[in-house]
Amino acid sequence: MNKTILSTFALFCLSACSEGVADPKTAPLAGAKMGGSFELVDQNGRATTERAFVGKYRMVYFGYTFCPDVCPVDVQVLSQGLAAFEKADKARGAKVVPIFISVDPKRDTPTAIKSFVANFHPRLVGLTGPEAEIARVAKDHGIYFEAAKPSTAGGYLVNHSNFPVLYDPDGKPLEPLPHDKGAQAVADVLAKWVR
Repeated sequence: MNKTILSTFALFCLSACSEGVADPKTAPLAGAKMGGSFELVDQNGRATTERAFVGKYRMVYFGYTFCPDVCPVDVQVLSQGLAAFEKADKARGAKVVPIFISVDPKRDTPTAIKSFVANFHPRLVGLTGPEAEIARVAKDHGIYFEAAKPSTAGGYLVNHSNFPVLYDPDGKPLEPLPHDKGAQAVADVLAKWVR
């Protein structure tokens, strides 16, 4: 076999291995100013920064543990989507880390976050932190949130954007995760981007 044939064969193998994986330059959120640095605390009380996730694809969802209905359902669908992707491709699935960031740091202590994330994916990372840092991180990710007036019993809801996003290993946004379309749709987005 000559060098030209070998080169062509090598290119064919490379393209076949990455079949179905899209080019990040064509991502719906390519070039969007989203994400960035943070200094938060995980569900085990450990200081955590964005550097802990370098080299991993990140499924990022903002919510709160006292949410009566929307957040648990969304996180469940995202977790099931990741589980389906892992089942189909264990090696690529291991490259994805699901992240839940609280928009209710007054109530979402590491203990509360730990109880919440334990109900979903075994690798789900829960993050909380000081109010000012949560506000900055949410803004950097394009997330709006605002606590409603407390009820007479003292409880309150938190209105927030419902916009989970897949980020690449460098922390750049790729595509919104279609949690409203079910777990398989989430798995399909992961299959499209995770190399």
